[in-house]
This record gives sequence, C-alpha cells and structure tokens, in this order.
Amino acid sequence: MTEVSDREPPRRRVPGPARPGGQRRPGPGARPARRPAAPRPAAPRTIRLGSPRPRLRLVGLALTLVLIAFVVRLLQVQAVDASTYAAKAEQNRYVGYTLTAERGGITDRDGVALAASEDAYDITADPTLFTRKQLKIDDGPEQAAALLAPILGQDQATIVEKLRPKNKNLRYVLLANRQTPQVWKQIKDLKTALATKSETDESTANVLAGVLSVPTTKRVYPNGDLAAGILGWVNADGKGGGGVEQQLNSLLAGKDGKVRYAQSGGRQVPTAGSTETPAVPGSDVELTIDRDIQWAAQNAISEQVKESKADRGYVIVQDTQTGEILAMANSPGFDPGDLSEADPNALHNWSLEDAYEPGSTAKVLSMAAVLEEGVATPQTHVVVPNRLHRGDRLFKDDINHETWYLTLNGVLAKSSNIGTILATGQLGKTQAQANQVLYSYLRKFGLGSYTGLGFPGETKGILAAPEDWSTSQQYTIPFGQGVSINAMQAASVYSTIANGGVRVEPTLVRGTQGPDGRFTPTAKPKKTRVVSEKTAKTLAQMLESVVDDQEGTGAKARIPGYRVAGKTGTANRVDPATGKYKGYTSSFAGFAPADKPRITVYCAIQNATKGNYFGGQICGPVYKKVMEFALKTLQVPPTGTKSASLPVTYKP
Repeated sequence: MTEVSDREPPRRRVPGPARPGGQRRPGPGARPARRPAAPRPAAPRTIRLGSPRPRLRLVGLALTLVLIAFVVRLLQVQAVDASTYAAKAEQNRYVGYTLTAERGGITDRDGVALAASEDAYDITADPTLFTRKQLKIDDGPEQAAALLAPILGQDQATIVEKLRPKNKNLRYVLLANRQTPQVWKQIKDLKTALATKSETDESTANVLAGVLSVPTTKRVYPNGDLAAGILGWVNADGKGGGGVEQQLNSLLAGKDGKVRYAQSGGRQVPTAGSTETPAVPGSDVELTIDRDIQWAAQNAISEQVKESKADRGYVIVQDTQTGEILAMANSPGFDPGDLSEADPNALHNWSLEDAYEPGSTAKVLSMAAVLEEGVATPQTHVVVPNRLHRGDRLFKDDINHETWYLTLNGVLAKSSNIGTILATGQLGKTQAQANQVLYSYLRKFGLGSYTGLGFPGETKGILAAPEDWSTSQQYTIPFGQGVSINAMQAASVYSTIANGGVRVEPTLVRGTQGPDGRFTPTAKPKKTRVVSEKTAKTLAQMLESVVDDQEGTGAKARIPGYRVAGKTGTANRVDPATGKYKGYTSSFAGFAPADKPRITVYCAIQNATKGNYFGGQICGPVYKKVMEFALKTLQVPPTGTKSASLPVTYKP
C-alpha cells in the first residue's frame, strides 16, 4: 500500500517573465529577489597597547632605590657622620678672631707716659669672598688690591697673593696690622660706596666686601726717641722686641681674648648669636726714670757725640741713696715708634750692653782697697818717676814729667798710672797676694757680675780671676786697663762711695699697677757693705781734689756753689771690629754734693775722632750740664760747707 504523506509536496519555482534588462519578475508566491548587498567599508585596524604593569613595576623599583639611597645618605649625615658634618658647617659659618689685650703703659716716676697704647685695627680679609663664584668677575683680588695698596702703603702684588691663596679653603688672611682708625675709615667708606653702587648697577661688584677689621691697639711713644734704649719697642707680633718692653712683656701684654660669630657674605649675622672671651689688659709699669732728667742727659750726650764725631756715648744718673736710676741716655738713639729708618746698630741700650776698659775712673777702686786695708792714707807720700819698669813693660803716665812727689791724694788728683801701681803693690807681701786683695774689692764693688737689673742683653763685663792675670794685667788692672765693665757698673761704683760705702743694687722699675688698679712696688734692692763709712768719706774728699784743685784733671766739671767729687778717665779702646786697640774711651764719673751726696752722674764717649779725646775735656762738661740740671730738678741745695782741700804734692 502506498502511504500517503500528510506533508505537501514542494512547490516548484516557476520562472516569471523577464524584466527589462534581463531581470525576471517574480512569480506568484515567489520570494522577492534580494538586492545585491552594497559593499561594506573596511573596518579600521585597532592598535593594542602593551600591559602597563611591568613598566609600573620598573618605575616603582627605581623610585624605591632612590628613596633608599636618600634614606641611607640621611642616616649617614644625621647619625653616622653627624659630628663631622656639623663641625664643617660650623667652620664655614662661624668666624673667630683674637681679641688683643690692651698693652699696659710705661711711665716715668711721676706718672708721665713714656709708652702707651691707642686704638687701632688689624685689616683682614676672607679670600673665599673674592672668588668668581662670589663676585661674578675673574679679577676681584686685583681690583681690591688696586684700591687697598695706596691706603695700606703696600705693593699690589703682595695683596693679590694674600687674596688669592693656594689654599682655596682659607678664610682668614692678615693684610695689615695695627692700622690707625683713619686708615680703616678710608677702607670702610670705600666699601660702603661700592656696596651702594652694586645695588643699583648689577655690573658693579663690591670687591671690598671681603675686607674686614679686627679691633686692636697700637704702641705709641709720645716722647719720640726719649729713653728709647730703656723702653725698647714692640714688634709686628705685638711682643716686646727690646728693653723694658721685652723684659716685662708678660706683665705688659696681658691676656688675649677671643670672639666667635656667625657670618654670611662677610657680615655678622646678629640673630645667630656670638661668644666672647674678654681680654685681660696688661699691667702698667712705673719706672724710676725722671723724664726731665732723662731729656737733659740725652740732649747733652747727643750734642757731644755729634761734636766729637764719636761712635757713641752714654750717660747714667743715679740716686745715690736709693740706687734708683733717674736717667740712662744713649747716643745715637732711635724712635721706637718707627723703626723703618733706624740704624740697626742703635737698637741697643749700650749703657748696659757695651763692655769696655774704663781707664782712670777705675782708680778709685784701687784707692778704696788701699785705704780700707790701711796700707796708706791720703797724705802718704808717693814718689812717681817718669817711667816704671814692671814685668815685661815700662809704664808711663799720660804726660812726660820729671819725678813727681805726690801724696796718695795727689796720685788720684793727677790720675797717675805709675803712682796707682806703686800704691796697690802695698796690698800684699807679694804681687800675687796684692792681686788677690785687689780682685776681692773689685768683686765687692760689682765688677764681673750682672748689675741686678735683669735687662735684656746686659753684659757683666770681663774680670779674670787673679791667678789668670797676665804679667801686664797685674799692673794695668789697678788703673783700669785689662778689665772691662759696663757704664751702669761704673756708676754703681761711685754711688757706693757716695752712699757711705754701702752698695745698693740699682733699680729701674719702681712697681707695677695691675688691671684691678692695685700698685705693687718692686722688691727692695739688695744692700752690701763694701768699704767702711770712714773710707768712703775719705775717698769723697780725695775725689773733690780731682775737680777743685788746680792740678786736678776734672776742672771742667766744677759747678758753682756745689762741692763736686769726680774722676776723669781716658782709656785705650779695643776696636770690636779688629780686636785691637784703636781710639779711646773718654769718661767722667762723680757725685754731688760731695759732703752730702744725692746724685751720681757717669758719662762715657767711645772713639771721639774730632777735637780732644781726654775724658776731663769732653765728658767733664757733659757731667756738669747733667748734674746741674738734676740738682735743680730735685731741688737739692748746696751744703754751704768748704772742701777739705787735701794736699796733692809734698816737698821731698
């Protein structure tokens, strides 16, 4: 059987009539024909980005490493090396300088200033403020030097060298020390002018911004060259370079202080705070010198040295009772406030530093020994021949003469070498014993020893032990040859006689006054009995004969109204350049009033080359001028008594 399906048979597609253009119209029941699809535009290509995560990881890692580096460095600076970097910061930020103590003054016995200190400035600079980084120019040091050189009186190249040091980290250099306030004002005015101009004109650099000042003091000597040999000077470092300035430097200098402050651009930062250790001023020193007597002595010796065309000369004035030195003058001298033109050979106190053979002024020592030992009296007769043979020499006096018949007083008055040899020969049974006795007296009077002043450069002279005296020295030392002394020792000998035979150690400083105003007197000088009062009085009378007697050698030292005791001296001089005798040492020593002594004056002139060279002729007048002035200044009246007038000669 054929099964009949319920599904309809499929319909055939009957082609419909063709459309114009070859297209067919769809038949009934046919699906409409699809229009051809329009071509679609091409879709744009999409660029896909890589994943950002790896890159973010790298950036994060880099930032982490940087932060770690910062943290490590911070830990190093703040913890590990904190003190080191803090010190460097302090060093660069803070500036310190020494606050110089005011040097104590030096006055005479009446408080008159001989040396003082006045305000001054050290001109300094910070070299780091002259660099191109600071000034924006290459020639900052050169421009600054051109402005400073004429003000400071220095060479430009020297200043440039200081402003451009080899050490690039150097923050402090000294351009000039102890300049006057006027000098600093000139520099300060220039700095202000440049600063004002640089504010309005950027092309202008303030090349002096790094120039600074430090307050200090400058040593001045208001009396010029007066007492220069005593005072000395202060060197560039502010220390005593000679004389009392050197001897008492620790007392005069005081104690320096310190100042430390924060700075920026060469200027102090007021809000940063500062620290200061105050300076302690030095003590004032009061000398025994009398300024007026010092002036008279210095004027008198300077005139005579110039007139005689001598190498040099010195005068000492001493109070016979106290041992205080009233004057110690040297010629030629120097200005301690300006050493630029000073003769280096004059930068001494030759009164204490020069050792020379005194000549006949030392005969008073021989007479003291003879009188004290009781081997002769002023009236003892001494026959003085024209020549005397002793040892390996023939001795003579200054002039040829027939046989003199002199008293011991006459031997001193006429300054006989031969008579002195004969007198001192009586001091012992043998010449060796006599030498020993004479030597003991020379030592008691201070020869061969320091004076006790403690002065820089002082010589103690030359006095050999008696066993070392040569054949000639045994006979020359009694009249002052073959032994060397300084001028202060010579003056002290005569002061000892004037003081009744008691040697008072000479003094130059009366005392010091500290910053607290308290005055501390110098310790009392040492006193030593050398000869008896009787011997000293007899010697004073004999020394009067030298001046008053017509046959004496010291007539030019007479002072009207006063009794004067003195002694002339003319000695062969050892030339320091050759070590041989050349020229003479001329001298005069004495005191007044002779019967009531108050003042001793000693004068010596070395190598007078013009006119007379005898001590009585060129030093006698100096003695007179100085002694007259000193007696009037100290208001010492004449005693009004008459001299003993001891005999000089006798009739055989």
